[in-house]
Amino acid sequence: MNTKNTLRVTVLASALLAGSTWATDGYFPHGFGMKSKGMGGASVAVTDNAFAGINNPAASVWAGNRAEIGVDIFMPKRSAARSAPAGMGGMLEGDIKSDGSAFAVPEFAYNAIINDRMSWGVTVYGNGGMNTEYPGGNVTCPSPSGTYEGNLLCGQGKLGVDLMQLIVAPTLAYKIDERHSVGVSPLLVLQQFKATGLDAFAGFSMAPSKLSNTGTDRSTGLGVRLGYLGQLSDSLTFGASYSPKIRMDKFDKYAGLFAGAGSFDIPENYALGVNVKVSSTVSVAADYSRINYSGVPSIGNPMSNLSPTSPMGSQNGPGFGWSDVNVFKLGVQWQATPTMVLRAGYNQSTNPVKAENITFNILAPGVITKHFTLGGTYALSKTSELTWAYMYAPKNTVTGPSMYNGMPNLPPSGITETVRMSQQSLGVQYGWKF
Repeated sequence: MNTKNTLRVTVLASALLAGSTWATDGYFPHGFGMKSKGMGGASVAVTDNAFAGINNPAASVWAGNRAEIGVDIFMPKRSAARSAPAGMGGMLEGDIKSDGSAFAVPEFAYNAIINDRMSWGVTVYGNGGMNTEYPGGNVTCPSPSGTYEGNLLCGQGKLGVDLMQLIVAPTLAYKIDERHSVGVSPLLVLQQFKATGLDAFAGFSMAPSKLSNTGTDRSTGLGVRLGYLGQLSDSLTFGASYSPKIRMDKFDKYAGLFAGAGSFDIPENYALGVNVKVSSTVSVAADYSRINYSGVPSIGNPMSNLSPTSPMGSQNGPGFGWSDVNVFKLGVQWQATPTMVLRAGYNQSTNPVKAENITFNILAPGVITKHFTLGGTYALSKTSELTWAYMYAPKNTVTGPSMYNGMPNLPPSGITETVRMSQQSLGVQYGWKF
C-alpha cells in the first residue's frame, strides 16, 4: 500500500467514525482492533495486528508490514426510570428507553517496517463516546403554576447527549535490541458533542444560553501515547503503555453545561500486559488498565458540587461524578488449524457511576462492568485474512436518590432513579500483509 492510498483510507475511516458512538469501560471501548476485541480487549503485549497506535506503540516494530480495516456493529440498550412516593400521584415518574439501538464503528490501522530496528504506522480509532436519546413529553413535571409534560429531566422535547472522540495516531517504534522495543504515537484528537432537552436546568447554569440545544460543537487537542515491549523469555512477553491527560479545546457552545466553561479533556490512562505462549498453538494474554476519569472536572466532579457559588459551567461546577476505572482483561488464542485461529476473552471493570450521582448519569449510563467475547481469524491466503469478533455485556443497573428530593414543593426524600445498560457487538475486519 503506498502513502497516497494510506492517506485515502485514513480520511475515509475518519469520516465514517464521525458518526459512531459507544460506551463500555466507562466510555472507552473494551478493545481496539478486532483481534483484541475477540480476546476481551487484551492487547498490550500482543503483536499480531497493526493497532499499535492505541494498544502499545512499541509493538509496531514486531508487527510486520500489514494493514487492517473493519467495522463493528455496536448494539447498546439503555434505559432510565424514576419512582416517587405514592403521595405524589405519579408526578415525576417514568421508565424510558433510549432510542438508537445499532451503530457502525469503523476502524483502520497500517504498519510498515523501515529497517531491522525501526517501523512506522498509523491507527485511526474512536477513543470512546456516549449517546442517549430519550423521547420527550412522557413525564408529569411540577411548575409554579401547576404541572406540564416534559422529558425525564423535565425539559422540553427529546433528552440526550451525543459524544464522539476520534483519534489519528501516527506511530514510530524503535527496537533497542533483539528483545526490547519502545514506541511513541502522537495523538491527533477531534471530538464532537451535542445535548438536547436540558432546558429545565437553566436556573442552575452560569450560562443558560449555552446549556442545551445549541447544536453540535467540536474541539481538538494533541496528546501522546508511549509504549514499551519486552520479550522476557521465549514464552513470556511484557508490555506497557501510557497516555497523559489530553487537554482539549473547550466546547464553547456548552460553556453552561460542562465544568470549566465547556472543558472536556480526555483522561489519563495506562495499561500493563503480558502474553504467555502456553504451547505451540495456544497463548494467553492478560492486561490491567486504568482510566483516571476523576482527573477531568466535567466528568469527575460530583453532582453535589452544584450550589449558588458553583453553578453548572463554573470551574468547580458539577459533573457526572465518575470514579476512576480499573479494567482487567483476559484472552486466549488457539491456532485450531493451519488456517483458523479461535479466540475467547473476558473483560471486568469497576463501575464509574455511583448512586449519589445518579440523576446526571441518566444522560451517560456508563454502568457496564462485564464483557464476554469470542472471535476468530481465517487465513484467506498467505497475505490476506478475515477476522471477526463478538461481545456480550450483560445488563447492569445502578439506583440512587434523585436530585429532585427536597426541591420546592417536593418531599425531602423517597424519589429514586435507576439507569440500566446492556450491550452486544459484532464486527468483521479484513487484513492483508505486504
